Amino acid sequence: MVEKKNRSKENKELVERLAQTGLSKNVARALVFIAGVDETTSRNIEDHTRLRQPEVSIATNQLRSLGWIEKRDIKKEGKGRPVHGYRLKKPIGEILEDIEEDEMEKVKEIKNNVKRMKELAETTL
Repeated sequence: MVEKKNRSKENKELVERLAQTGLSKNVARALVFIAGVDETTSRNIEDHTRLRQPEVSIATNQLRSLGWIEKRDIKKEGKGRPVHGYRLKKPIGEILEDIEEDEMEKVKEIKNNVKRMKELAETTL
């Protein structure tokens, strides 16, 4: 039981750190949950992340547009809304590499901005 609590605490920290990179917390929550399972449904994402259905839809659409997850239709008996399965499209390590590249680009832009501000200050002040 303690192991699960630790995992939950680590998952919360991972969500927070992903959010610091610019992902919304809802997208980060969905990503962390999906990364921890082989495949899941929208309903399972709702139940385990405490997101509402519209938030899950928005999060999964964003994750799909980033190319990080894929969706498939799951055949079910009877009528009603279709059920969709979600799973990672590539390993979480590769997703984190994508995020790292974006973050490093931001750092580069910040350094260039500071450098240019110093140049302008030296020539104009």
